[in-house]
Amino acid sequence: MSAAPLSETELRPEPSAWDPLPDWVLPPQSGFTADDLDRLPGIPPHTELIDGTLVFVSPQTNFHMSTLFLLESGLRRAVPRDLAVRREMTVTLGRRQRPEPDLLVVRADAVRGARQTTYEPQDVVLAVEVVSAESEIRDRERKPRLYAESGIPHFWLVENDGDRPVVHVYELDAATRSYVATGIHRGRLKLDAPFALDIDLTEIDGF
Repeated sequence: MSAAPLSETELRPEPSAWDPLPDWVLPPQSGFTADDLDRLPGIPPHTELIDGTLVFVSPQTNFHMSTLFLLESGLRRAVPRDLAVRREMTVTLGRRQRPEPDLLVVRADAVRGARQTTYEPQDVVLAVEVVSAESEIRDRERKPRLYAESGIPHFWLVENDGDRPVVHVYELDAATRSYVATGIHRGRLKLDAPFALDIDLTEIDGF
């Protein structure tokens, strides 16, 4: 006599046979720490840590990526030899804070090797954030506050105005540990600090 075919329920694996959820799905009671970003297996690329909470990156728009390419190219052309440009690397600001700016300018002597994953705030000269729809509050409020409190001297916030970048430039007031706006740049970004540079922002139309 032939055996009866197995039902759909019988074909399913027992729950105990399922793969366990990764550790980062359920945060510890005290939140994650900066070191956890290098230890958690299977964590998505470009995960940030803000206030002990993991922040995952959403798919980026063409505007976001084109703006990053335009600014990164301009920074690399202008940066002096004692500084280096880095894209989408984290800065460890404290035990529960490890954000990832879109662009960084760091001291060249802070680049320690191919396996390096983060920088310290004292290594950073400039942090740049291009505002995304899903991260507006973090980009405009929380992350600039963290950068300023950590002593990063220069910060740019880049907004989308008619599919062209508008760069809001800030410098640190060391006495208050807060940023002071020094200019809003449309069409052309020409600055003397943190070093001399001149970027034609309209070049984004050709990307």
